[in-house]
Parts: sequence; structure tokens; C-alpha cells
Amino acid sequence: MATLATLGTTSLLRFQKADPLKGSPSPHLLGSLSSQLSGIKLSCNLPDVAPFKPISSPFTPLQPVARRVCPFTGKKANKANKVSFSNHKTKKLQFVNLQYKKVWWEAGKRYVKLRLSTKALKTIEKNGLDAVAKKAGIDLRKE
Repeated sequence: MATLATLGTTSLLRFQKADPLKGSPSPHLLGSLSSQLSGIKLSCNLPDVAPFKPISSPFTPLQPVARRVCPFTGKKANKANKVSFSNHKTKKLQFVNLQYKKVWWEAGKRYVKLRLSTKALKTIEKNGLDAVAKKAGIDLRKE
């Protein structure tokens, strides 16, 4: 229930909650808001409500996404232009040729599953996995 009372230049707008046990609303004011621009004072009865419960499920963090970067060579996507027949240029990305590959690790006597570029694969075949991993600063024992 809302009532408006005007006293000179100040207006008072009151919101009251109807009390179910009594037939009339209670006159207690629990909160008020004053506006200095218009000179209107707003006050209302705040209901007894339960604490806020979120409607949706609790926030779950997103899973990390694998970057399109080779850990051995540092290769990443190249920005380029796609050129049409009319010579209209549109921006595009040329991604690295990344492959999942199981490579035999001689020092660990086991296979290591890696996501690496085809250029890194050729380098590993030429120089060996230990040398390439050491140069890139990759610890193969963690994987």
C-alpha cells in the first residue's frame, strides 16, 4: 500500500506492507530513500525475506583450451589476407599444422604423447627428442 503526503514543498511517499494478522497495514517505516533533486522522500517497509538463493547452478570454471602454438618450435598462427578474384582482401589466420603424436623417449624408456607441429616432428627425427626438448625448455618427466 502506498500513501502520498505533501508538507509544503516536500512530498513524502510511503509504502507499507499489509500485516496478515491485522486488517490494516503497520505504520512502521524500516527504510527510507531521499532524493535531493526532486525533494521527494521515499520510504518503504522491507519484508522479512530469506537470504538470496541463485536460480541457476553454481558457477563452474571453464576447462582450459589447448593453444594453437607448438611448444617445441614456438610456431603460432600467421595473419594473412584471403584475396578474391576481384582482388578484395579479407583478413584470415593460417594455423600451424599441429598433430597429436606418440614419440618414443629413449631416456624414459616409454612413449610420450605430444601435440607438436610437423616441423617439430622433423626436427625431433633429425636431432632426437631429448635435445629438442632441452632446447625448448620442456620437462618430459611430467607427462
